[in-house]
Amino acid sequence: MKFKEIQFIRITALRGPTMWTYRPIIEAWVDIGELEDWPSNKIPGFYERLSAWLPSLIEHRCSEGERGGFLQRLKEGTWAAHILEHVTLELQNLSGQRTGFGKARQTSRHGIYKVVVRSRQEEVTRACLAAGRELVMAAINDTHYDVPGAIEKLRELADKLCLGPSTMSIVDAAVERGIPFIRLNEGNLVQLGYGARQRRIWTAETDSTSAIAESISRDKDLTKSLLASCGLPIPEGRVVSSPEDAWDAAEDIGLPVAVKPTDANHARGVSLELTLREQVEAAYHVALAEGSEVMVERYIPGVEHRLLVVGNRLVAAARGETASVVGDGKSSIVELIESQINSDPRCGEDESSPIEPVYVEREPAVLLELKRQGFAPDSVPPLGKKVLIIRYGNLADDVTDEVHPDAAEAATLAARVVGLDIAGIDIVAEDISRPLEDQRGAIVEVNAGPGLLMHLKPAKGKPRPVGQAIADSLFPAGDKGRIPVVGITGSKGTALTARLVSWLVQLTGRHVGLACRDGLYLDKRVVDKRDSANWAAGQRLLINRSVDAAVFENGPAMILGEGIAYDRCQVGIVTDAEGFETLGEFDIHNAEQLYHVLRTQVDIVLSEGVAVLNAADPLVARMAELCDGDVIFYGLAQDLPAIAEHRRTGGRALYLRENRIMLATGAVEGPFMELPLFAMNKDALDAGRAACLLAAVGAAVALDIPVDKIRVGIDTFEREHKRPPRSRPRRVANQ
Repeated sequence: MKFKEIQFIRITALRGPTMWTYRPIIEAWVDIGELEDWPSNKIPGFYERLSAWLPSLIEHRCSEGERGGFLQRLKEGTWAAHILEHVTLELQNLSGQRTGFGKARQTSRHGIYKVVVRSRQEEVTRACLAAGRELVMAAINDTHYDVPGAIEKLRELADKLCLGPSTMSIVDAAVERGIPFIRLNEGNLVQLGYGARQRRIWTAETDSTSAIAESISRDKDLTKSLLASCGLPIPEGRVVSSPEDAWDAAEDIGLPVAVKPTDANHARGVSLELTLREQVEAAYHVALAEGSEVMVERYIPGVEHRLLVVGNRLVAAARGETASVVGDGKSSIVELIESQINSDPRCGEDESSPIEPVYVEREPAVLLELKRQGFAPDSVPPLGKKVLIIRYGNLADDVTDEVHPDAAEAATLAARVVGLDIAGIDIVAEDISRPLEDQRGAIVEVNAGPGLLMHLKPAKGKPRPVGQAIADSLFPAGDKGRIPVVGITGSKGTALTARLVSWLVQLTGRHVGLACRDGLYLDKRVVDKRDSANWAAGQRLLINRSVDAAVFENGPAMILGEGIAYDRCQVGIVTDAEGFETLGEFDIHNAEQLYHVLRTQVDIVLSEGVAVLNAADPLVARMAELCDGDVIFYGLAQDLPAIAEHRRTGGRALYLRENRIMLATGAVEGPFMELPLFAMNKDALDAGRAACLLAAVGAAVALDIPVDKIRVGIDTFEREHKRPPRSRPRRVANQ
């Protein structure tokens, strides 16, 4: 029997916290059709095919909570949507995007499921989801599927679109410390932190990396001059203008010499230990092909080392390996390179490989090295003959613990002299554990934006936490790069509450961003008059360097359809848990389901933050137990059960008594302020406005805004907001 294809009804990227998880996810609505009546244990051979194609599924614990749990479910019988979830997750893992979060939940419609998977990069996850469906259907129908080919395509896509390993190591270290991040482009430009507290990184460069310092590091002659002026050991040498001038310089300096480009990277075009005129002149052409100028300098005997300096501190060091082959009496040098060097599992052209492959036809310096030894690429070395291929080698072996303090001091001084906050200092020495002066060791290069992979994934030795070192240098201990964030959700008065909170926070002198249904605001200025209670508008505030605090209105439809714009908040307000009748398109059909949507706002309150909850709504009051931080209840009456119980345990509450706002902490209470006119309808209480006022005051109390400023803010709010809003000033052409 052949089954019809699983159908995708819709696929939605939820880019922030939702009812599912705090992290970005893809939510796919899938119709499994007739497979609703065919769990996995009823499909002959399905278990054997799927487990053979993806043996790594053994690691999936599933609800069993133990290794092999998912395969056990597969054998006992589970449905196609659940299988698609796990296959998609595993394809992401195999593509290099490690993740483990997924859910498959049946909707109210027969055969329709929501399949949710964690997404580190949206396009890659979508591709894994599509490939997962094809793989599952092939396994169900016992048809051919090229699993290795599909995985290779997914890896290529991930390599193209995802953050590189250097950038990812910094981001992971920041997230581990609770620092939020936003990817700013399709490359490796990432913002760490929010608003005015943000920092930016681009691979191993930061917003503190000086453009002047980076330019200096590219000019090897200028770099050497600056280092020499501070007494740092460098090889003597000069820039040359021709092959003949190169030989003249070599004779002046003294043989042997090194010839290199002044502005190339990764040791491209570098030739070492040259002793003959023809070698020097040939090396000149090799170097010129890789850079704009050529330098000849004294050859330093020893091994190249890369010392990584972050914030004036040595954090890692790697030693280079020369690359050689040994003749077998039958194979050419090109064939030996392929079998003895490029076949190394550590070798690869992608960013995750610690050793680069060698291709003779692409590297003139290799041809020159072979020629010096009397060989050509198609030469067949005698049995047992060792042939040097690359003299400068791959920086692959960790030697951090071996670096002599004098060498470490020289490296940190070199970074300061050039002006780099993060630098890769290349030192040639015979023994890095000895002082450089004792062995004529020298600094041969200073690199801006150094690669981190050699330290994260050394071929030998232990990995070093260089991403953590960079994150720590950007955010000293305790700093998480966060600004005060207030989020409001519910269906009643959320826009008014958001505007009130924004106004109160502005009175503290902070520059406040506000994203709500009434528009996008920076302080009093209207940036966008359209409905801005959405993810994109929220992100605009979080990347704005002038924003000191931010207020967001998050309706339930926005949470369900986009996700919240921020990861965590200082204050989370929930006004009510009503309005499920409008959310049928999301398969929300009762108040209990809506509760699980709105609780997201409370779930993401920081441990040092506060949830401000409407005590009059039993479902909202129930959310108090979910909060990692403190809770402030508010209500129009002090005898509400939630307020009474909260006060009994010493909690804080706001309520009304005789047209006064009262603030209580436990059994102790006191008048906070008179109820303002804007909360009155003629002479009667406007319950809706009064509730918004109490919620906003609760947020202000949670943010430790002084009482006098809150009172002034409430008194001035209506007067200020009756004025026409100021929009972005128009540009006027010169008259």
